[in-house]
Amino acid sequence: MLDGFKKFILRGNVVDMAVGVVVGAAFGAVVTELTKAFLTPLIALLVGKADYSSLKFTVSGTTFVFGEFINAAISFLLIAAVVYFLVVVPLNWLMVRMRKQQAPARPTTKKCPECLSEIPIAARRCAHCTQVVMASVA
Repeated sequence: MLDGFKKFILRGNVVDMAVGVVVGAAFGAVVTELTKAFLTPLIALLVGKADYSSLKFTVSGTTFVFGEFINAAISFLLIAAVVYFLVVVPLNWLMVRMRKQQAPARPTTKKCPECLSEIPIAARRCAHCTQVVMASVA
């Protein structure tokens, strides 16, 4: 039973996925801190408050703090942009270049000029209507 578990864990795709999750979490933390350290103050300059992460409004005694949501949304957009432009676009480009263009297959049949039935390329007479047909030169 442990042998099967060991084979499962050591499979390449499981290990790759684990590495991706760990690196993704670390990258997310870096982007979040970048947002808090640099982008929050820049946006605060536009809004006119020293720290817009504490922006809130109150409706009927309920307080809605939306500044942290703005930080989270900016972090998400930055992570999504980096993943798209540094992972998805290059991978799609690579897949297109690796995909070999196959030449179209040579036709094996032709249409009878009389009855429009499909007949072999080398046929000299249509099997359906017995019309004499010119043989195609291959």
